[in-house]
Amino acid sequence: MNYGFVKVASGVPGVRVADAKYNVGEIESLMIQAEGHGVEVLCLPELCITGYSCGDLFSQQLLLESAEMALIHLLNFSRSLDLVTIVGLPVGYGGSLLNCAAVVQKGRILGLVPKTYLPNYREFYERRWFVSADDVAPDATVLLCGQVVALSARQLFHTSSFTFAVELCEDLWAPVPPSCRLALSGAEVIFNLSADNDAVGKYAYLLDLVRQQSSRLLCGYVYAAAGFGESTQDTVFSGKALVAECGQLLAQGDRHAMQSQLVESEIDVERIRADRRVNTTFAACAARERRAPLRTVETALLDAREFKLTRHIEPHPFVPEGIDRDARCAEVVDIQSDGLAQRLRHTGCKTAVIGISGGLDSTLALLVAVRTFDRLGLDRRGIVGVTMPGFGTTDRTYNNAVDLMHALGITTEEINISRSVLQHFEDIGHKADVHDVTYENSQARERTQILMDLANELGGLVIGTGDLSELALGWCTYNGDHMSMYGVNGGVPKTLVRHLVTWFAAQPELSSAARILTDIVATPISPELLPAADGAEGAADEVAQKTEDLVGPYELHDFFLYHTLRHGFTPSKVFFLAQEAFGNAYPVNILKHWLTTFYRRFFSQQFKRSCMPDGPKVGSISLSPRGDWRMPSDASREAWLAECEAI
Repeated sequence: MNYGFVKVASGVPGVRVADAKYNVGEIESLMIQAEGHGVEVLCLPELCITGYSCGDLFSQQLLLESAEMALIHLLNFSRSLDLVTIVGLPVGYGGSLLNCAAVVQKGRILGLVPKTYLPNYREFYERRWFVSADDVAPDATVLLCGQVVALSARQLFHTSSFTFAVELCEDLWAPVPPSCRLALSGAEVIFNLSADNDAVGKYAYLLDLVRQQSSRLLCGYVYAAAGFGESTQDTVFSGKALVAECGQLLAQGDRHAMQSQLVESEIDVERIRADRRVNTTFAACAARERRAPLRTVETALLDAREFKLTRHIEPHPFVPEGIDRDARCAEVVDIQSDGLAQRLRHTGCKTAVIGISGGLDSTLALLVAVRTFDRLGLDRRGIVGVTMPGFGTTDRTYNNAVDLMHALGITTEEINISRSVLQHFEDIGHKADVHDVTYENSQARERTQILMDLANELGGLVIGTGDLSELALGWCTYNGDHMSMYGVNGGVPKTLVRHLVTWFAAQPELSSAARILTDIVATPISPELLPAADGAEGAADEVAQKTEDLVGPYELHDFFLYHTLRHGFTPSKVFFLAQEAFGNAYPVNILKHWLTTFYRRFFSQQFKRSCMPDGPKVGSISLSPRGDWRMPSDASREAWLAECEAI
């Protein structure tokens, strides 16, 4: 006797993008485990038969045929099982393509549930390939795997012990999720097939969303999201598996796992039924579904009045305060590490080449690489750190770079670029005493050439070090430090980089490097491309360039970046918020100056972002042209600058 409990599971199989044959093998392995554990219904991720991140491959007939053949194989496999399996795949319909969940048991497709809400913002653009369930006829059927199958988002599935329904990923994030109507129509458990990518803070929000939806609907909620193996070209998928009941999280999987996982729990359907019987509001909502549409009411216009903001405006939107900071740092590092791990595994590389300057960004990239190699069980000697002193290198950054590499136990190389750059100046007829943009960029490109060629020599990948803030401002040399084979820091703003390095310094396993990391955090940010003070190369701590003196404080630029991209605010509103956030820390004319600088540089430097390397998105903002931010390189900035001028 089960006392009203039903055993359910969320499964996250390992996938290979566009390899349906491999993927269905991984799915079948989870099905065997679930059947052996007495699971009644197994939920798997969105589009897991093909992989979610196939992109324009969804328009390829071969991929669609491979997906159907894989489903046929899975149907045959399921004939001897009692288990109900819910699996995601693309399904053709009337000349269009649907993102579907197939409910499968004993060789039959019991139903196909298409996704209703297709995200088409930031890193998502599903409407490029799929149409919505709203575009499907109410009584639609489709011929799939030789079976005529009902195709609808409004389906209830009855087992001998409970009733369930299905929604897909973004459906849960909608203002009125399909699961609301499904639950009011009798569904006691909702299964959600998802491919939700990772971003800083997003998982906590998802947990709240799942808990609240299961609480609001007095139901069970099972969530399965894509995991390791999905493309990390611009996003990372960490494999979220959740089981909730009436607001309580019953079980959750191991995020960032590098192998398939099955998360099981028991949902008390009797409790759900009892709660619904006594909750008169639930019954009232069910009745309201059958009533007339809402009535609209106009309010009287208010007179104009003085406005004063009383709510807090966070000056550092990318950096949480208090106890949340450590958790945020750990999450960011996990996302960076997952992305690099997948790229290394995909390419088969066991060597990473990184230019180590003794500055914040290259330090963070090195620490992420070390963490990744440790997780993959690779020898740290496969990380080749290259320090390349030049005309502006100081003793402080040079010593920190060398000491850090030794402390971390990686392979260390030193290649002085001075002679090569001087020879280059001679070749192109540039005078070495003219310290212009050619003088500076020649050094950056020489360093990048060394790293690229060394990576070719060693069969490795060049790991990029540039961060999100530098990409926003274009503070990088085109085809110099702008380029790499995988940029682990591309989604991390400068204000967060400093805290991440500080977080690493506090980790017990890095105690031998803690002093060095602390000094790196305290070192002024500088490209070190101009001769040090008094012309003495290597003059200790006497940098000739301080980046924030040249382009402005990074805390301001990160604030401007966040509110411009995250919310699309006008320059005048961003300025207003900055005044509220920073108070008297910056005079009005200084705020205006650096805000104008931000927009001027942001618009003029898009060409660098248009061909930026692959790298993981880690927060709510990304500048990847393949994900969040698509902007023409020759877009006019005049309207933004005019508004800045009018402030």
